Amino acid sequence: MEILVQILILFILIGTVIKLSFNTWWQTAIVSFVFSLFIVLTYPYAILQSKTQLEQYLNDTVMMQNIAVFITFDSALMIAFAFMALRELFGKKVKPWLMQILRWFPGLLAFPVLFYLLTQSVFTFTGVDFQTIAYLLAALVLVGFPLLAIAFKCLLPDDEMRYEVHFIATIFVTISGLLTTVNGNVTYAAVEQPIDIKALVIAIAIFIILFGIGLVWNTIRCKIRSPLPSTGNIIKD
Repeated sequence: MEILVQILILFILIGTVIKLSFNTWWQTAIVSFVFSLFIVLTYPYAILQSKTQLEQYLNDTVMMQNIAVFITFDSALMIAFAFMALRELFGKKVKPWLMQILRWFPGLLAFPVLFYLLTQSVFTFTGVDFQTIAYLLAALVLVGFPLLAIAFKCLLPDDEMRYEVHFIATIFVTISGLLTTVNGNVTYAAVEQPIDIKALVIAIAIFIILFGIGLVWNTIRCKIRSPLPSTGNIIKD
């Protein structure tokens, strides 16, 4: 369960960075400031949590069902943004006010993820002042999110490709979120075993290789489909 939660958190953060890459620099700065302010304001509640209490939350069936609804609602808004953005990119009409709201909407899942990271930081850095941990994490978020958004935009400058990656990441968050929040009461208990680091690295490497092949193939296909100048125009020039 804990591994699934960590994978879900990772892809929520990736989806948030991708979402911010569509905004202007000042919009990204404002959203990052809101995230940082959230961390600073909620750290008094984060320090009251315990690992046992967090495990109880994860084992609470009713709460996990509510979280599943929350994840589905947030993912639906992200998918709506991806579809409307693609329609706008291809010159089709969209409602400007709705598109503007979805463009500004950073995603609700980022807030519980940041709260979870804050609690884990408190558990990890024992002996360090709680307020110092909160301010350091807030500063990291304030600087890190804009830099990661810019880096991702430089990596994939094509808007269409980034919309597609954002859509895929949202679908993955939806599926993994539903798998994570499903009722854990099974007939046979799962056998605990250490994480297979080798298999995990191989899976990530395969994903990166296939992603690179798809990116190169999409670039070549776009160049092939681009209209070439006619022979008549060349002779005329």
